[in-house]
Amino acid sequence: MSTLSNRYDFVLLFDVTNGNPNGDPDAGNLPRIDPETNHGLVSDVCLKRKVRNYVEMAKEGEPGFAIYVQEGAILNEKHREAYKALRPDDEKVMKAAKLSPHNDEEAHRLKEFMCRNFFDVRTFGAVMSTGINCGQVRGPVQLSFARSEEAIVPLEISITRMAATNEKEKKEREAGSSDDERSDNRTMGRKHIVPYGLYRAHGFISAKLAERTGFGESDLDLLFEALENMFEHDHSAARGEMAVRKLIVFRHENALGNAPAHALFDRVQVGRNVGGEFHEIDDRLDNLPPARKFSDYSVRIDRENLPGGVEIIERI
Repeated sequence: MSTLSNRYDFVLLFDVTNGNPNGDPDAGNLPRIDPETNHGLVSDVCLKRKVRNYVEMAKEGEPGFAIYVQEGAILNEKHREAYKALRPDDEKVMKAAKLSPHNDEEAHRLKEFMCRNFFDVRTFGAVMSTGINCGQVRGPVQLSFARSEEAIVPLEISITRMAATNEKEKKEREAGSSDDERSDNRTMGRKHIVPYGLYRAHGFISAKLAERTGFGESDLDLLFEALENMFEHDHSAARGEMAVRKLIVFRHENALGNAPAHALFDRVQVGRNVGGEFHEIDDRLDNLPPARKFSDYSVRIDRENLPGGVEIIERI
């Protein structure tokens, strides 16, 4: 696998229509929101989950592309795999509840095993020091929280279920039913949605950290592929319609980079599309109707006086 020799930064734009992009368990699964601005939020953990799910489907069974953080997985058992590879004749490895490396060399080899075999470890890093200790890995790829470009107004929608879950419930409903047939066997519920929101996240890829984990060019291609398609296999009634709208990548000429990431991100501006013209999002647009589709926005990329050694790649 060819090593990564360039730093990358990227801007990811995605939207949601009539869905909940990332529920907050501390708020009854309401869409995450910044209480001071009412802008919607999607956590970096949520976005990484989508990437992991895509890679797991796209590379299922292929060596080197296993996923470390899986639903229902026992992480310590995955750590045990590394110890079994390093100590194949040690019977204690199969039974021990706790294991630690004998020395620094073995600790390095354990991390190397985890990075080589698990895509998400060599990409995002991982804390693997619980119980069966494989140490910690700092990943070369980091994602920010996504934030909506404008304030959102989450809606709480009432829903009904007409079927009973068991015979006892059915009899109780029949005993207490009214003359209105529509109320029979009806259970009320609620779901939370965002009518529409355009979200923006930033990503950072360090070539220097990639050297330590073995994250290479083919991994980079797979990461971008996953970011572009992560919602295509994640559709559900709860999440509504979600789609990646833009993936704008800044490729640096060298491993350390040729410009600060924040200065490059400022070159990507999102505004409202008013009669085909770009208008910055501010208080003067209060008289406009709320955005309800991606075409209500306009994305502008400033390519003038680009710092030397930086290339803009507009993947979507």
